[in-house]
Amino acid sequence: MSQFASRSPKAVLLSLVALGAAAAAATAIPLALAPSVARAEEKVADPAQKDVVDTAVAAGSFKTLAAALQAGGLVDTLKGAGPFTVFAPTDEAFAKLPAGTVESLLKPENKEKLVAILTYHVVPGRATAKDVAGMASAKTVNGKELHLAVKDGKVMVDDKATVTKADVGASNGVIHVIDAVLIP
Repeated sequence: MSQFASRSPKAVLLSLVALGAAAAAATAIPLALAPSVARAEEKVADPAQKDVVDTAVAAGSFKTLAAALQAGGLVDTLKGAGPFTVFAPTDEAFAKLPAGTVESLLKPENKEKLVAILTYHVVPGRATAKDVAGMASAKTVNGKELHLAVKDGKVMVDDKATVTKADVGASNGVIHVIDAVLIP
């Protein structure tokens, strides 16, 4: 995350969103709820494995999320013991927001709103795709409920986002990639 330290959040965002869109498209894999669809293997936490933040950064398609986590002061929290289940919007998902939304959220005066949005994407505990597919809702770190449903063989979050890749393992949790930013 130190590569962001010397740049303003807006500069980081503008330079990274452009780079992340292509990477997001290249790394998306459908969620498997049926044997015929590919799914990442469930993994038990490996001490050598990266935490949820470093795993997301290494994937290359979560640069906007990483910048937002830094601006919200949440990096150290998500590098903690966890476990965490993170519904992680890609750079492409952030790019779908109305013009100026991300830049506005990254301003220091909007930190509280940014933190509320980011913590709405995090559920305490490790919930694999199999677990999530069987849940109607999950209480997030910000205290609000995410509504979960399976529609046409895909997990939907709040009827707004689709899980496009599931069970990305990390040492302190699991990441499910989503195609939209969730607003509580």
